Amino acid sequence: MPVEFLSDEQAAAHGRFTSAPTRTELERHFFLDDADRRLVAKRRGDHNRLGFALQLVTVRFVGAFLADPVDVPIGVVDYVADQLDIADASCVKQYAQRAGTHREHAGEIRRAYGLRDFAEAEDALAVWVTDRAWTTGDGPTAIFTDATAWLREHGVLLPGVSTLARLVARVRQETYERLWQLLHDLLSTQQRLILNVLLEVPPGARVSELERLRKGSTKASGPAMVKALERVVEIASVGMGGIDTSAIPPRRLAELARYGLTGKAPAIKRHPPVRRLATLLATVQVLEAKAIDDALELLDVLMTGQLLARAERESAKEKLRTYPRFSRASATLALAVEVLLEASEYGEDLTLEQVWESIDAVVPRGQLRAAVEAVTDAAPPPDADPDGQWRALLTEKIAVVRSFLPLLTSAIAFGATAEGEPALEAMRALPTLINRAGRRKIKAAYLPADGIAEEVVTGEWKRLVHRKDLPEGLVDRAAYVFCVLEKFHRLLRRRDIYALGSSRWSDPRAHLLAGQAWQAAKGPVLNTLGLPEDPEPLLAAHAAALDEAYTDVAGRLTDQTAVSVDAEGRLHLAHLEAVEEPPGLIDLRKRLQGMLPRVDLPELILEVMSWRPGFTAAFTPVSGGAARLESDLHVTIAACLTAHALNITYAPIISPGVAALTRDRISHVDQTYLRPETYSPANASLIEGQAGIGLAQAWGGGLVAAIDGVRFVVPVPTICARPNPKYFGRRRGAQWLNMINDQGVGLGAKVLSGTPRDSLHVIDVLYGRDGGRAPEVIITDAGSYSDIVFALIHLLGRKFRPVLADLPDHKLWRFDPGADYGPLNTAARGKIDTVAIRRHWDDILRIVASIHTGAVRAHDVIRMLQREGHPTPLGNALAHYGRIFKSLHVLTYVDDEPYRRDIKAMRNLQEGRHDLAKHLFHGRKGELRHAYQTGMEDQLGALGLVLNCVVLWNTVYLDTALQTLRAQGHHVADEDVVRLSPFMRRHINVHGHYSFHLPDLGGGRRALRDPDAADTEES
Repeated sequence: MPVEFLSDEQAAAHGRFTSAPTRTELERHFFLDDADRRLVAKRRGDHNRLGFALQLVTVRFVGAFLADPVDVPIGVVDYVADQLDIADASCVKQYAQRAGTHREHAGEIRRAYGLRDFAEAEDALAVWVTDRAWTTGDGPTAIFTDATAWLREHGVLLPGVSTLARLVARVRQETYERLWQLLHDLLSTQQRLILNVLLEVPPGARVSELERLRKGSTKASGPAMVKALERVVEIASVGMGGIDTSAIPPRRLAELARYGLTGKAPAIKRHPPVRRLATLLATVQVLEAKAIDDALELLDVLMTGQLLARAERESAKEKLRTYPRFSRASATLALAVEVLLEASEYGEDLTLEQVWESIDAVVPRGQLRAAVEAVTDAAPPPDADPDGQWRALLTEKIAVVRSFLPLLTSAIAFGATAEGEPALEAMRALPTLINRAGRRKIKAAYLPADGIAEEVVTGEWKRLVHRKDLPEGLVDRAAYVFCVLEKFHRLLRRRDIYALGSSRWSDPRAHLLAGQAWQAAKGPVLNTLGLPEDPEPLLAAHAAALDEAYTDVAGRLTDQTAVSVDAEGRLHLAHLEAVEEPPGLIDLRKRLQGMLPRVDLPELILEVMSWRPGFTAAFTPVSGGAARLESDLHVTIAACLTAHALNITYAPIISPGVAALTRDRISHVDQTYLRPETYSPANASLIEGQAGIGLAQAWGGGLVAAIDGVRFVVPVPTICARPNPKYFGRRRGAQWLNMINDQGVGLGAKVLSGTPRDSLHVIDVLYGRDGGRAPEVIITDAGSYSDIVFALIHLLGRKFRPVLADLPDHKLWRFDPGADYGPLNTAARGKIDTVAIRRHWDDILRIVASIHTGAVRAHDVIRMLQREGHPTPLGNALAHYGRIFKSLHVLTYVDDEPYRRDIKAMRNLQEGRHDLAKHLFHGRKGELRHAYQTGMEDQLGALGLVLNCVVLWNTVYLDTALQTLRAQGHHVADEDVVRLSPFMRRHINVHGHYSFHLPDLGGGRRALRDPDAADTEES
């Protein structure tokens, strides 16, 4: 079979050294242990001992014996020679002079270490590749790379590149054919006919039925809601939702569906029947859930943005409008009341007529009566709901919802918890109740009182639904409709009502591990996270740690100048003063900026691609096959990434005379190769590359991460953006919540509609990282903080260190209410409810395991654990557990200045990345112009990749520049190096016409500039 999925460079790198190993790799793979040394010591002569050792470490690292055993990087030779105390490493040249010797040595190494030929392990590898391809759907290059790692781990010598590539290609193709056949065989003859019709273009139409159904609404309105629900019904009527595809790995279904959701109908139609129908089945099943998600997302936007928010704004405006009249009337009444209060001091002989005379002398009676009427009209009754006014205004919008109410519960199958069941039943009964009122010839403004669900009519809605001026036996129709709809929507948002066929609005409880699945996962997960089934020892250890922290901090409080306790026992912390930058750092930063080579952004991306073959190899076609564009595919991918990251059109990057840069090809590659499923492995390659650079290792070990968001205005009509006047003015926007580690590289991200609290999504971003070491410390801003998030992050084996805003308002918690913590006694006024923690410990463990294994999303769980801003009993238990770590964090934060500075440094690092992101994303006013979530994810995912390309490129050249400065005799202080930033940008061109020609660097690097030379281009 052809092996065209490997580039010439990748094929040539198989079983060979492609570059000099890093110091970390040398120490990990090329270190000779005692057994190695004993075997090497049997050789006679330095050249034989060194040559034998080189063969040993080479086969360990690359998985094969080299035809020329000394064709290894000089750094490897020197490292091994140093271990063997061989002063003259050049003696190894003698080793290659007799071929028989190194062949004999290779055989001896094979026997000593049990290395096997590929033929002995071929069947086992084929099984592994089959399982990998079946469960993940990864591209052939990724599987090929990991297959070589599998062979090395199992002591199998690498075969020739064509042999291994053919095996991967064959097995992967077999799994695809198996997948297509399984899905095809699930279909009846009638269903196959129905699916094929979806690819046809009806008479008079411009697109196929499939392409029409793929497109959802982008405007929030009543008619748009009707169309969204009709789309749900139409897709469900195709009849594919009932087909059981549980035997297919979810990732494989999603991969097929992604192709069906983005590919053009003629391209899908050209596939053989088995593959075509399998693709369509997966697409329609995913499309059913997506249509429900889209409809409910639209309902949420309509309710929160168009109805509730607008009613609240109008209510506020009305209050402002009536305020002058209300204040004047209140002042008039105050004068009269003041007279009454004075009259009460005159004694019992005062008559009512005398009182009125006194009042009339101050305020005429007619004016007083008018003031009473004005205050009565403006002020709500004493027992009224504070939100009653906007609810009354909401009822005036009945025309907006009237059209879609009959469809909502008939188009979408809903379920509910016991708490949500009454509202769901009321919503289901609403269309029947309205029709019944019509048959009884009741006026359109009313409904029969005997048909409403009284249990859902609570609070201010009672007064609005049962207005006193209504005819007997009737209620206000608009008020009751909005009463039911508002409660339905509120319960839907917290998932007490859920959509059965949805993915985003489904019941998170149904996804929690239970039964056999929970029992199977329980042991391994608890062992991994270090959690006991019995919480007693754990709570005892936490109690001791917290008590010790209180005692230590209280004892040092009098010596602290930055911390104070006010008369009410509240903690105050002085502003953290910036550390002055030493002259040496300022000079070093200036010199390095002057040494970095000037480069166009596309050339920078191409150069990174040349360093990291896995980056380019990650981009596979959405159809799942091998790449059909063999010539300069990497150039076109770089062009697409450039356009997305700079937020520009294709016009500046098109070169009509260059095949890789024509508009059609760029558009094709953009639609076919760029998507989240390819971004993730591509980013993993960049993360790995950054981790291997000495300078990045000086910045950190990759175990500390910060999570925060970048906000973008979205000026196009969409349901995937929300309002926030603080960030978006009068428009709507979206947020790119992203994670960066202490080596300056982005680990992953999530696109959010509007600006929801980060605390709902931090854990999802943490668990959705693309690669790199799992962070052990998580730093966020204050918006990501909650007691429940504290608990979950620590239970998941991480440390949570959010920035603390409004420190005096933070309540601290303790185990022992009788303990004396001196000046901290008032601040530590809360008591940890260990009874609640113990009572719910099993459920807490099940939730943590469900999140850790990916069975449920963390933000769904966090929503589930709260009711109207208050935690459920289980949520309360989790919150109390989280307060242990919150209190420890606050105590350390106020007591330890380096702790605060470390948090500040990570926040500054992330702000630097965000600033670079805004600098790159300069086109079209820096606005995100996509109406659909997938478009936003595709573009911002590309921005994240390009940011990491810039970081990796900068770090490589900064590292080279530092080595050059040291070699030239410049003093470079280590404490200055750790304060350098990988986000320098003045040397990178992001404006104008862009060059996609990578100069021939001969496998090396660009020449550094002279920092002392005059630079007329510097801005």
